[in-house]
Amino acid sequence: MQKEAVFTMKLEPELREAFMAEAAAMHRPASQIVREMMREYVVRQREAREYDEFLHLKVEVARQSMNAGKGRSNEDVEARFAARRAELISVAEK
Repeated sequence: MQKEAVFTMKLEPELREAFMAEAAAMHRPASQIVREMMREYVVRQREAREYDEFLHLKVEVARQSMNAGKGRSNEDVEARFAARRAELISVAEK
């Protein structure tokens, strides 16, 4: 990938020195490490945003379902699964 953009930033001299020392210890150019960290950050942020959008859509669909009367109360769900657990326990005991 062709590199044409320049990124300038201010940071504490101690942080720069420590970073440069670690990059040198790994025999890697500091710019390569920074590019790698930036790519990872972009991917993490994109995945987090996509998950938030997915979750928002899922909640909205659930709300619409509940408003349409298609949902179940917590008590109904608890009762149904209590009955299923009891059934499984009785089958396992036989």
